[in-house]
Amino acid sequence: MDETEYPVDGTLDLHMFRPKECAEAVEAYLEACAEAGILDVRIIHGKGIGTLREQVRKQLGRHPGVADFNVGTGGNWGATTVRLRPLPWPAEGEK
Repeated sequence: MDETEYPVDGTLDLHMFRPKECAEAVEAYLEACAEAGILDVRIIHGKGIGTLREQVRKQLGRHPGVADFNVGTGGNWGATTVRLRPLPWPAEGEK
């Protein structure tokens, strides 16, 4: 991922990233949001055939900073809402 500045406002649009950059972008964005005190995050992955949505879901499911997440909130299957735990996050695997 290049070092382009991305606004930390609680919404991450993955359309701006190449597929191989998405996991790193999600990780960095969740951390940046938590550091800024933003605990409710929306990740826009698009509807498509669901490949990126599933990748994001798997990543969120094992992320120690994620308290909860929902795909398709409000009928929008192109985005996932995430509730983060406040920092410091538990070590991976210690939810």
